[in-house]
Amino acid sequence: MAKQYVLRRSAFRSADITLPTSKSISNRLLLINVLCHSPYKPENISDSDDTRVMLKAVESDCSLVDVGAAGTSMRFLTAYLALLPGEHIITGSERMKQRPIGLLVDALRTLGADIQYVENEGFPPLKIVGKELQGGKVTLPGNVSSQYISALMMIAPMVKGGLYIELEGKINSRPYIAMTLATMKSYGVQGEWNDHTINIPEGRYTPVQNRVEADWSAASYWYEMAALCPQCKFHLIGLERESLQGDSAVRTIAENLGVKTEFCADGIIINKTKDTTAHFTYDFSSQPDLAQTFVVVCCLMDVKFNFTGLESLKIKETDRLGALIAELRKLGYVLSTNNIDALSWSGERTEPDNQPVINTYKDHRMAMAFMPAVAALPDMGITIDDPDVVSKSYPMFWRDMQSAGLAMDEKNI
Repeated sequence: MAKQYVLRRSAFRSADITLPTSKSISNRLLLINVLCHSPYKPENISDSDDTRVMLKAVESDCSLVDVGAAGTSMRFLTAYLALLPGEHIITGSERMKQRPIGLLVDALRTLGADIQYVENEGFPPLKIVGKELQGGKVTLPGNVSSQYISALMMIAPMVKGGLYIELEGKINSRPYIAMTLATMKSYGVQGEWNDHTINIPEGRYTPVQNRVEADWSAASYWYEMAALCPQCKFHLIGLERESLQGDSAVRTIAENLGVKTEFCADGIIINKTKDTTAHFTYDFSSQPDLAQTFVVVCCLMDVKFNFTGLESLKIKETDRLGALIAELRKLGYVLSTNNIDALSWSGERTEPDNQPVINTYKDHRMAMAFMPAVAALPDMGITIDDPDVVSKSYPMFWRDMQSAGLAMDEKNI
């Protein structure tokens, strides 16, 4: 039976929130841990669906790996299984079977990987016969998902001769590449990144104990709430100033919406203290997972915007460009896009739906980005479809929002 949450007029209040830990860091640690046969388990790993999938896969000797909707796990495990002796099938949800993986497969094949498509060319599921790989040069477009690049980087020390990765054109999601390099360095492997080239020598990872920091992507929804609820202060526990995460840039991006960040002993305190910009222009190439948050909150705050660097949004859990346009129209906002890498709002409005139901498209970030609409539009009566999808990255999202005053009713349909 399907579920919906009907969000009601709420009296939001200040709250202390212990954020989930980063699934991006967790998944990198889990993969490198298994590559070096580490006796140490990473501390404080994410409880998200994506990390649960990754943990199950690296701890299992099953030849069939089902990653569900976990894109990071699909990319990372494809590279890992290419090295792991034996025959494996890796598959996922119906949406995962629509998400391209051909560029990664082609790169692995140039190293000698034995990978075949089980159904459609260029897409999962894959049949992989693990074997020793020969290193050398691989070339990828720089604007592809950074997960392809990170997957190759992390197996590079285990490849004979190491890897020289050349990135062509504009490079998106640079912070995720930097995160991978920093994580590898913590295990004793030093890669070199010179703009469009990444050189990683053959070598050995050294097992170490690592601890996962809190998730700045999850913090973004609290920044959205702070922007919409000027009477509230939110104490977000577990965030670090010197973070590996590119989404830590949310603290500077949110200044455009008047939200101030103050670091404290165990995290940050955020609240709205300044005026909001009238028109917001930003390139999200380095923080694509923050785009939905800022698209939604800008509309709710009547801030016109022009956002670029959104190339990867079309191949995420859903086509996020199309999803944002469709769901914001239900709230009365008419957005424009070039259907490639940009999304904008000039202030154009239309008649909103009566009692709008927000479709989440099995995308966790759609549910979380749209929830704060109840703070800006308390009389509209907003319903979130398939709310449990948040478990992909923030399992306690609804509980945490209720602790800040969110009122909602569960509805089975």
